[in-house]
Amino acid sequence: MQARFRWPHGDIDRAVAAFEAARAEAEQHDGPGERAIALTLLALVTAFTDPLRADDELDLAHQYLAQLDQRATTFYAAVAALLRDAGTDHDLPDRATTLHTQSTAVGLPWLTPLIQTAVAFHHAVRSAHDDLTATINHLREATANGDFAYYVDIATAMGNLPQPAESAIQWLDDAHTVRERWRALVTARQAHLRAAQ
Repeated sequence: MQARFRWPHGDIDRAVAAFEAARAEAEQHDGPGERAIALTLLALVTAFTDPLRADDELDLAHQYLAQLDQRATTFYAAVAALLRDAGTDHDLPDRATTLHTQSTAVGLPWLTPLIQTAVAFHHAVRSAHDDLTATINHLREATANGDFAYYVDIATAMGNLPQPAESAIQWLDDAHTVRERWRALVTARQAHLRAAQ
């Protein structure tokens, strides 16, 4: 899916459109598994920008997932819930720790960088700089083999921190644009939470 490549670049609008198209295609072909995956990933990307919509998408995704055996997709839904709640007081770091333990225990350690990125988003929204730095260090450890290393760049951008000196990430767009997109998601969530108070 094209959207899998767009959202790590902070291009959430195009990712949403692509996952919506994937969902529609799955519905046309009556593919319940594909539909559940598309819905879950749609919830994941909308969770960055629209927590209320993400909540609706997650409710629908859980309805489909309840009828299927899609362990990894179920964990993606849990990460989407973390992203939806980023910046709030919903015990997010503890939930992330539990999710990491569970996903690793069932043989899905490749979810660790995504989980840590959700935690980084939470800390960046809360302007919890020490916690964000610690999370970025965890991300560096989790991506030391080079897999998913772009999550470190995303997390530093969220926190408006310097781009990692060791970064060799090649973005579809220029790095400055990508970093601005990720930082803008953080400031938009901060504004959303202030307006909700």
